[in-house]
Amino acid sequence: MDKILEAVVMSSYPNNVKQGLVRRVIEAAKQPMDSEQCWSMLELSTKLYLTGDTKYKREIGKEVLEVYGHYHPEEFEEFFNVRFLLSLLQEGYGPLGKRSHYVLDYIQLGLQFVLESPSANSIFSLLRIEVLRKVCERPSPKQCAKISKLLTQHPQCIPTGKHQVLFCQQLIRCIGQFQCISEGEDDIMEFLEQVNKVSGLLQRIWRTQTSAILPSLKELFSIISSTEEQETPSNALASVVQFVPLELMDGVIRNLTNDDSITDVQMMTAIGRMIDWVSWPLGKNIDKWIIALLKGLAAVKKFSILIEVTLSKIEKVFSKLLYPILREGALSVLQYMLLSFQHSHEAFHLLLPHIPRLVASLKKEDSNSATSSLEQLAELIHCMFFRFSGFPDLYEPVLEAVKALPVPNEDRIKHLLGQNAWTSQKNELACFYPRLASKSETGKIGLINLGNTCYMNSIIQSLFMASDFRHSVLNLTEGNSQPLMTKLQWLFAFLEHSQRPAISPEGFLSASWPPWFTPGAQQDCSEYLKYLLDRLHEEEKTGKRIYQKLKESSLMSQAVEHHYLNKTLIEKMFGGKMMTKIRCLKCLNVSSREEAFTDLSLAFPPPDRHVRGSTSVLPVEEIGPQFIEPPENPSQVTRSPWIPRKAPMARGSATPPMPVETLGFQEPGEAANPLSGNAIGVDATKDPLLAFREQACAPKDSRSVPDLINYFLSPERLTAENKYHCEKCASLQDAEKVAELTEGPHYLILTLLRFSFDPRTMKRKKILDNVSIPVVLKLPILVTPEETEEVCRRGKDRAAPGSGFMSVVYDLCSVVVHSGISSESGHYYCYSRECTDTVLHGQPRAGGTKPASDKQLDFEIQWYLFNDTRVSFSSFESVSNVTSFFPKDTAYVLFYRQRPGRQNCLLHEAAAEAGHLHGEPSLHKDLMEAISKDNILYLQEQEKEARNRAAYISALPKSPLWWRDFDRDKDDDNSSGGCSPAAGGGGSGSFHGLVF
Repeated sequence: MDKILEAVVMSSYPNNVKQGLVRRVIEAAKQPMDSEQCWSMLELSTKLYLTGDTKYKREIGKEVLEVYGHYHPEEFEEFFNVRFLLSLLQEGYGPLGKRSHYVLDYIQLGLQFVLESPSANSIFSLLRIEVLRKVCERPSPKQCAKISKLLTQHPQCIPTGKHQVLFCQQLIRCIGQFQCISEGEDDIMEFLEQVNKVSGLLQRIWRTQTSAILPSLKELFSIISSTEEQETPSNALASVVQFVPLELMDGVIRNLTNDDSITDVQMMTAIGRMIDWVSWPLGKNIDKWIIALLKGLAAVKKFSILIEVTLSKIEKVFSKLLYPILREGALSVLQYMLLSFQHSHEAFHLLLPHIPRLVASLKKEDSNSATSSLEQLAELIHCMFFRFSGFPDLYEPVLEAVKALPVPNEDRIKHLLGQNAWTSQKNELACFYPRLASKSETGKIGLINLGNTCYMNSIIQSLFMASDFRHSVLNLTEGNSQPLMTKLQWLFAFLEHSQRPAISPEGFLSASWPPWFTPGAQQDCSEYLKYLLDRLHEEEKTGKRIYQKLKESSLMSQAVEHHYLNKTLIEKMFGGKMMTKIRCLKCLNVSSREEAFTDLSLAFPPPDRHVRGSTSVLPVEEIGPQFIEPPENPSQVTRSPWIPRKAPMARGSATPPMPVETLGFQEPGEAANPLSGNAIGVDATKDPLLAFREQACAPKDSRSVPDLINYFLSPERLTAENKYHCEKCASLQDAEKVAELTEGPHYLILTLLRFSFDPRTMKRKKILDNVSIPVVLKLPILVTPEETEEVCRRGKDRAAPGSGFMSVVYDLCSVVVHSGISSESGHYYCYSRECTDTVLHGQPRAGGTKPASDKQLDFEIQWYLFNDTRVSFSSFESVSNVTSFFPKDTAYVLFYRQRPGRQNCLLHEAAAEAGHLHGEPSLHKDLMEAISKDNILYLQEQEKEARNRAAYISALPKSPLWWRDFDRDKDDDNSSGGCSPAAGGGGSGSFHGLVF
């Protein structure tokens, strides 16, 4: 019968004819027959099943085997013996070089017919040994899947005891070497199915033998932490972790992170490879294990590992949000990585270029998964904006991308940040500053944040960029007996000459720190600035002068020279004077008091108070970014409205109050102020700056700096409970109080009083109004008759004797921005530029105005953005628009520098001399040596760090192609939803990119 069957199968008859003949042979096999005939048929069917070159032949072999197993069990058991199975497993079946791949399938098929036979136990024993040997040989994923299928169906064949633990470990080793060569989607699906079968076997074993779990996990960690040169372990290992019971997680992670035998490099390698597992589709709980290990490392303060791994892997994790099948797990890991990485902006900033594209892709996808992910991503982004404010130039594109998405409230943001931080002790991360490979391309140097010290950093950078002050400080001689000023000199010198990208101001902080400030807490930068200037002033005022050998200008009168020599450097640079006058409205008697100031604190007018165009004795002019020519009549002086003339001043006889002038920024149709003699008439229809002006000028319903100065200088009525006690009347009377500036500082510091006490909440709240900042403004200064004559003499014109006002021009130098809604929280950063006489406007040509092409525009002078360690190029446009984009980012402290001119030459010459404006300051020997030594030390540190990081980075899993996920989105214009994998329409290549 075997000959007949063989002849039929090998014949060239059509399959339907063959099928009929085979059916008759199989029916005959169900009848009793002798042992020899049974053996012949079993040998033939085994041959057909194992070596048949077509599926049809293998199906016939299978069918015959099943018939003989059912109807001739004794003969089948005798044939399917231990010796035969051992031969199949060890030697294979078929000609050499063409061994059959179906041996395991054949054994699984035959086992069902010998389960009750006396030889069953012997067969099981054999298989327990052989499957262990097989997995030690590292079979292919397909063969491993067959072993798993066999053992799942026949668990009696699973190795037991110590062999079972070894079997699990070796099976994990096999999975670690699995690779899917093909990129076809069908092949990938088959590969995933094979992996799931193998990991499913491990799950079955662990359920019955929990004692095998920990040794298995130990082997898994050994594989992923190996730093030896070899192929990267397969991401298929992720399928193993998903079956580990979560209740074991805490113990496993605690043991790993406290194991002293595991080196940092091994741990970094392991966590890096685990993070790559977010690419494994359909894996459960993988994100939980990754996050648990990251938290475990934070608990034992392995911050170096966390930083390196986060910075090297966060972009790859982010890219997986493109794929719906991976999105949930990838987003969980991304959230923890970002929310925990709170010591530096580096991790978040790596993602900034990719966020707008991902948001656009998710919006196009229009699925529940994409919508949910967008909302969570927007919440995450706003948390990062809150934590790392001060980067408006980088954040604008991202803010534009997420502007339509919900914004979390501040309580929610603080909860998320507080819940996920690596440590609540900020000083534990003090040594892990943002890693800067080289100095900023701007050539400027940043300052390290020592724990909420951005308030100090912003002030120091603003003072440093005040070039006249900087030069004066750097020119200090040794032994000047001014310890705080000396520390500032050293800090400025390092900011000027260090090779470091950023330096630590720790020494200066400890020396200049106000005693009532709380360590580690956010402080008011204006309060710090006032304290610092006062300390420096008082230190010099005690007699330790630094300009003993200055030669004063021979043009100065003796009185002015004596007055100037008695000033400290702070007074010379930042000191001004103000006259406060109170006029009794009954007797018209005026009492006055002059006092010095280093800054003007500008309050906001009440909402119903309109100060534009009213109440000022002389306009504060806001000049647009244009070329400013000296006036034809520089000696033009406006009288003070309260200076008596020939007859006693009657009520209402004063010069009509005049508004703050906004030269170059006037509203359409608004007449130019008659006192704006320094303005240049501009034809708006032809002026190329018109668009810029419209952008920079404040709308009528918003505030500007001149508005606030006008409000500051405007008369105040003292009535009702506020009445003034007039000495002449000897009683309380209604009065009017006004402030007049009598001496303009070389550097004008303006503080916008944004913080007010709210009695309802018992907290200081912040006024978030946008305030337009002019790049140039003119300030009214009250001058004495002597100064008036001096000004007139220099201008070769003579004005009427008596006191009056003259305008002094100021250029914007620095803007300190506060980001946040409270003075006790938030972040400070500053915009600054170099304002020196050499970069200001040249003299106009004789006989006419310079043509527009020759103008040096104010906004062409380079602006810089200082944000702790980061320094970048910026622009006045960014300064003007920052609050428009980021409502919580508002200008707080402004620095203006007085511009030299004939109308204010007296005030400028002395400060110019003090500032050593010509030539670079020469540093004393000790300071130069300290800088030189530190630069050498920095180079040595860089070399050492490069070697250490090379060891770390070389240990991290290589994943250089993560960005292809984004490139695919960018280049594949024909894909559904703009991103084939995210839209569910990706081809086989894109699917392959998920896993491998």
